[in-house]
Amino acid sequence: MSAPAGVVEHLFRHSAGQIVATLARTLGPARLDLAEEALADAMEQALRTWPHNGVPANAKGWLFRAARNRALDLIRREQTLRAKLPLLAELDHDAEPGGDAELAMILLCCHPELPLASQVALTLKTVGGLGVDEIASALLAKHATVAQRLARAKRWLRDAGPLELPPADELPERVDSVLSVLYLLFNEGYDATSGDEAVRAELCGEAIRLGRLLLADPRTDLPRSRALVGLLLLQASRLPARVDDDGDVLLLAEQDRSRWDTAMIAEGTRTFAAACTGAELSAYHVEAAIALCHVSSADPHGTDDTDWPRILDLYDRLVELRPSPVAWLNRAIAVSMVHGPRRGIAELERLEDDPRLAGYRLLPSALAALWMRAGEPGRAAAYYRAAVAMPGSEPQRRLLRRRLAECVAADQ
Repeated sequence: MSAPAGVVEHLFRHSAGQIVATLARTLGPARLDLAEEALADAMEQALRTWPHNGVPANAKGWLFRAARNRALDLIRREQTLRAKLPLLAELDHDAEPGGDAELAMILLCCHPELPLASQVALTLKTVGGLGVDEIASALLAKHATVAQRLARAKRWLRDAGPLELPPADELPERVDSVLSVLYLLFNEGYDATSGDEAVRAELCGEAIRLGRLLLADPRTDLPRSRALVGLLLLQASRLPARVDDDGDVLLLAEQDRSRWDTAMIAEGTRTFAAACTGAELSAYHVEAAIALCHVSSADPHGTDDTDWPRILDLYDRLVELRPSPVAWLNRAIAVSMVHGPRRGIAELERLEDDPRLAGYRLLPSALAALWMRAGEPGRAAAYYRAAVAMPGSEPQRRLLRRRLAECVAADQ
């Protein structure tokens, strides 16, 4: 029997943060490395034994107990940590990890004394379970840069206090950092920037799980927290239709909307509605409203009834709240749907000199699509060639090559 690597990877994605946080609460944040080592060793043990003994009924509990026992073995070798032995031994052998400890770990990783880039990297590594390569891909950073950020962050943790929830007056700022991290984590799953898969649903699911963790505690259940979770649910509802049977990307207009997850749409709509009960308006509120416009389309196989004027109004609001180049890019696409492709092209061309979009494949691919709509396949092909040369996952490259071939054929 082959090793159940897929089972262990799935379990790791869903349980790594919970297990590490539970161990680190006892050992102290300064020994986060030991908690991570214990979990890694437990995973290796699972890969060795489960093919022969079968996957345990409570696989997460098994992994937690194996990590706890490995941590006990490791600290017995370190004189400075032997005082922790009774505390670690007192952890309930049959307990499930997670809960308050994991929330405290998320908030510690997003401490304002850490640079934002380090907050993001540490949370993705410690709570999200991503490897250094995956983090580098998500952040468009080099492997060595991410590794250095993690090393510096872990050095900072050596002087951090106990793993507890911060005071009430510090929570809003810390929650904002967590929301930024979850947003990045979800986006890397929804539109993978590297690798052989267009979508990594596990990452999307982990971002939603951690977002729900914020909503489960009244101290972090803020309107913008609800807005983000609502946004992620609405976006994730489209995942079943986002790729075809060959794993190739399907754009919104190509998707079979009957495959969208209606239960997730309903939950996302309720969560977003709950975010709108007060006066707070965040960028997450606006993005969730845009996502709601898309999933509210009644036509199961098209976009003719999508309320593009409403979406354009919302993008106008979004660029006021968060004037990022990506927001301006998406607004330009909405402009093209309301006023025609050439108006959208004019908007996009203003972004071509923005250094923040250098190497960002969606800019040339959006220009290519609009030039094709404008009836100029030759100009579209030039932009598709530029997009193909930029970093991206293999399914993204296949999509761009198909579009390029269509332009070349139309131009002959």
